[in-house]
Amino acid sequence: MSQIIPKIIGTGSYLPEKRLSNYDLAKMVNTTDEWIYTRTGIKERHIAAKDELTSDLATIAAQKAIEAAGIEASSLDMILVASCTNDLIFPATATIVQNKLGISNSKIPAYDISAACSGFIFAISSAEAYIRGGMAKRILVIGAETMSRIVDWNDRSTCILFGDGAGAVILEASGKDGTEAGLISTHIHSDGSHCSLLQTTGGVSQGPPHLKSGSGLGFVYMQGNEVYKQAVKALGHIVEETLEANNLQREQIDWLVPHQANIRIIKSTAKRLDMGMDRVILTVEQHGNTSAASVPIALDVAVRDGRIKPGQLILLEAFGAGFTWGSALIRW
Repeated sequence: MSQIIPKIIGTGSYLPEKRLSNYDLAKMVNTTDEWIYTRTGIKERHIAAKDELTSDLATIAAQKAIEAAGIEASSLDMILVASCTNDLIFPATATIVQNKLGISNSKIPAYDISAACSGFIFAISSAEAYIRGGMAKRILVIGAETMSRIVDWNDRSTCILFGDGAGAVILEASGKDGTEAGLISTHIHSDGSHCSLLQTTGGVSQGPPHLKSGSGLGFVYMQGNEVYKQAVKALGHIVEETLEANNLQREQIDWLVPHQANIRIIKSTAKRLDMGMDRVILTVEQHGNTSAASVPIALDVAVRDGRIKPGQLILLEAFGAGFTWGSALIRW
């Protein structure tokens, strides 16, 4: 029996021109390239220019995805932007992107989703529901961040981790049976009891932060060791949940596309899948942690360099502040 299956028909990504290497950071804070790399797997990260906004990064990634899909922007039914570094408190960055894509007169809805580093997975899950429910046929999903705007460049425990960038996909309804390419399932979770382990130092309703960042909303604060423990545990569970829900064995997964937070977390997830690192898409060394943008950027890199091929099973997963975590299983 035929059913509606969301299918990715185009991917795109964008990274700002400026690169900030570990050697550059060593001139700013008390650290070294070796110290950073051995603990995180990061060598460099991209930093947005002063006049580059999250919506700018998102728009370029979106344009590349639209071009790859071979469609017109005007044919979109919806725009979802996952970000925790939005241009403004309001309006939604998604509406700004809509305008920059030249479809501001369209009646399509555009809104933001905030789930920190898991935001893109949460947005994909939302898009899946819209498409399977027949409420939309073609959705642009973007993960975009300018994390450099909320990083304390005097705090070596956090400033070494984050970078800026954006990634995007076009999801389209495909009326095929279950053996065809498309999004098979998504799984998302949250646990607010751990909010204090990873958060910003200020916010709108909370009032001015005790440390003022460029965004005026505080800096990233993280209890690294505790976050690591929770991430490894949660991602292990989400892997098992995804496999069980789809009657799959670990060896059937062709590629793992993880959130690019830390090489140690990624290796732990790969181990849970009995998967060699040669089957894991890694961009953390060149890009650092780009939060909600990291999964779609990594996916786009692997699609464009030909590693991901038709028929393969791809597992996307992410973990972020909240805590939030989730996965998406795709037949390419």
